[in-house]
Amino acid sequence: MICDIEAVAFDIDGTLYPDWRLFIRIAPYFFKNLSFFLTFKKVRYLLHRTAPLPDFFEYQARLLAAYMEISPEQAHELIREKIYDGLVRFFPHVKPFKHMRSTLQSFKEAGLKLAVLSDFPPEQKGDMWGCKPFFDCILGSEECGALKPSAYPFGILRQSLNVSAERILYVGNSIRSDIQGAHNAGMKTAYLIPFWRRILHKKPREADICFKNYRQLCKIVLQLK
Repeated sequence: MICDIEAVAFDIDGTLYPDWRLFIRIAPYFFKNLSFFLTFKKVRYLLHRTAPLPDFFEYQARLLAAYMEISPEQAHELIREKIYDGLVRFFPHVKPFKHMRSTLQSFKEAGLKLAVLSDFPPEQKGDMWGCKPFFDCILGSEECGALKPSAYPFGILRQSLNVSAERILYVGNSIRSDIQGAHNAGMKTAYLIPFWRRILHKKPREADICFKNYRQLCKIVLQLK
C-alpha cells in the first residue's frame, strides 16, 4: 500500500507534455538532420545501459565520434548544435498536459516537495511552462553521470530532496526508464498510461499507480498523503 508520500518527482519529456506535440513541431528539423538523429539514437541506446560516468558528455561525444568517424571535438559540437541548442526553440510552442500546472500547485499547497529528473537538460525547456518555481529540485541525469533507468540519478534525486526513497513518488511515461528505474531505487511510481494501453486495458504491473490525466493523479496523490 502506498502511503506517507512526502515528495513527488517528475520526468519531463512525454510526462509534463505530450510527446506527439513536440514531434509535430520538430518533424521538418528531424528529417533534415535524419542521419545525425538516427546515429545519436544509437549512442543514447548504449548510454542507457552504461554505468555512471565521471564525464558523461565526453563519453557521449566519443561514442558519436566513433560512429560518424569524426573527432570527439566535432561530435561534441554537433550534439550541442543539433540537440541541446537546436531543440530549444521548439519547446515554447509545445503545450503541456491539461491540468498539469494546477496539479503541481495543489501538491505544493498540500506541503509536498516537488522535483524534476529528466534525461535531457531541464533548462532546455525554459521556465517549464511556468512551473519552474514549484520545484524544490531540478536535475538532469546527464549531469549526474548516468541516464535512467540507472539507480544512480534517482539516488542523487533522493539526496537532493532529503526524503527517504520510499516516501518519493516518481511520475513518468516510460516503463523501463521511469517506472523500473525509480522502483529499483526504492521509490513509489506513477505511470502516465498512454491511450493505446487504456483501449486494450493493459495496465503495467510494474507501476504502483496508473493514471490517464493530471486531475486523476492529483486526486489519487492527495488521498495518499
